Amino acid sequence: MADLIQLLPDTIANQIAAGEVVQRPSSVVKELMENAIDAGATDIQFIHRGAGKELIQVVDNGCGMSPTDARMAFARHATSKIRTSEDLFAIRTLGFRGEALASISAVAKVEIRTRTHNEELGTRIVIEDGKVITQEACQCPPGTNFMVQHLFYNVPARRKFLKSDSVEIRHMHDEFTRVALAHPELKFRAFHGTSDVFHLESGKLSQRIVGLLGKHLRERIVPVEEETTHIRIKGYVSKPEFAKKRGGDQFFFVNGRYIKSRYLHHAVKMAYDKLLPEDGWPMYVLFLELDATEIDINVHPTNQEIKFEDERLVYQYLRVAVRHALGQFTVAPMIDFDAEAELAPAPIGAPKAQTITTQILPSSAGGGSKVPSSFTSRHSSGGGESQGATRKAAAPGWADLYAANQTQAPSHNPTDHPYSEKSNETVTLKSDWLGVDEDELSDGASLKVPYQLHNAYIVHQLKSGYVLIDQQGAHERVLYERYLERLSTQERQASQVELFPAELSLNGDEVDALRTLLPDLERLGFEITSTETDGTFLVRGLPADLSGQQDPQALVSSLLQQHKENLALDLNQRERIALILARRSAVKRGVVLVPEAQSHLVAQLFSTSHPEHTPSGQRCMVSHSLTDIERAFGR
Repeated sequence: MADLIQLLPDTIANQIAAGEVVQRPSSVVKELMENAIDAGATDIQFIHRGAGKELIQVVDNGCGMSPTDARMAFARHATSKIRTSEDLFAIRTLGFRGEALASISAVAKVEIRTRTHNEELGTRIVIEDGKVITQEACQCPPGTNFMVQHLFYNVPARRKFLKSDSVEIRHMHDEFTRVALAHPELKFRAFHGTSDVFHLESGKLSQRIVGLLGKHLRERIVPVEEETTHIRIKGYVSKPEFAKKRGGDQFFFVNGRYIKSRYLHHAVKMAYDKLLPEDGWPMYVLFLELDATEIDINVHPTNQEIKFEDERLVYQYLRVAVRHALGQFTVAPMIDFDAEAELAPAPIGAPKAQTITTQILPSSAGGGSKVPSSFTSRHSSGGGESQGATRKAAAPGWADLYAANQTQAPSHNPTDHPYSEKSNETVTLKSDWLGVDEDELSDGASLKVPYQLHNAYIVHQLKSGYVLIDQQGAHERVLYERYLERLSTQERQASQVELFPAELSLNGDEVDALRTLLPDLERLGFEITSTETDGTFLVRGLPADLSGQQDPQALVSSLLQQHKENLALDLNQRERIALILARRSAVKRGVVLVPEAQSHLVAQLFSTSHPEHTPSGQRCMVSHSLTDIERAFGR
């Protein structure tokens, strides 16, 4: 029997290798631009015609190549970056395998003109089918001019399966965008034929993001900057309210190399936990820098997938860094528009949150729906001027004066008060979140009496415009964080004993769920005891602020049902309890609120950690600046 196994000719072997490295025109763009960066170029031009099938040209002002290097660059496995096997695990350059130019020249007609800076003449090489046709001296500027023409001309099957011109152009521009984002310090230009598509001067990363991804991002992104002994993370992420309904504009760079990672994307999504709807996609451009020996980039032909030595640690660092950035740069709410445009963090010496003691006004019969007793008045409409003057004179005691003035409550029609009892409550108001300073808070310049719109929304005036708040969503956020705080303490909350205990008849799964939840429920003020009958429990008491407002049996059943179904998979047990109680206890749309209750709700909302979104991720406020209002009226 004749021998069947034989070595492939170099031309066929190169075409097979090209199938992995050069999948479409954008693959050529990536390889040539990365080579230009590795060559130390500061000015890179990218030109294409015919969706890359006719021409792809990359011109740079890098170090250039000698005649010998220019020819050797097209040999398979020829590279200037790898000398030993250890170098594979400490790679910091972009192109390193030595296959790109050989693969490109196997499926296209290639011409290169290159010159080093210390030589008077350069080198011109023409290659077809992987063979050198011409090599000669030429006159050319320092750097390298790489022209790839008639891509896949000798592989018609591959050329036939290319997508439409518009799709291939988009892929090439995507590769250009990734490389340009990774190197804002370099100058990039892109041309479609003779049309100038991108003209990017060297500058800051924020300028490069705006130049590539759109000017609309100028006021929609916040910086991320964290550094530890293990990793450095920097970049920008979008504010939660500007999340998209579909993916896009999400970029990870590890040591300057663009990568794709669902694992890291999940870390960013978790940083936005409860700030985004389930179908929301944040925009981000994030750079991770760590020791090259702790990553392996040689796991995929396009080098867009890497392995981390300790990926869990990287995950945690990234999640914490993004979460910290979202909190540090006051992304919520967007009220002080001047500060937002500068992306300035709160100053180190910013005034601390003030504690304001308020009183619930006396209740009267009739007049609208009942409001939970957690709603209290935030300020009185009387005594504003004297209060402001006193506070300016003696700032440390202004809170006491403010509380004393609350006893002079304005009179209202008895039917306007939905309150049913007296109580005191402390509200922590972060005044800098309102976009006003301490003096403006005292003289009432920005604290006008709010009003209710369609018994569902609260319109609240600010110095820079106004904010429209969904009363139900706002109250859910307030209650959610209140219950979480109570669950985090060991102190048991007050309980209101029910006159007639509610009986619960539970099956085996529900009994197990109740026993799991019982310690946390008791901490909140629930009193639930078992009876002598298996599966039967008595709800003898509810938290004091829920008593009389909830059906005990329905409330506990709801808690058990959601715990069993685990509808919110990303929440832990206490968060689930807080979420359910907040949803059931929050004031609903259609409930009439007096101005004092509205003001107090606004104060409570802005004292939460994330006042712009409900616990489930939906928006609960929309802000409008005076500039937007004046523009709407043509002024």
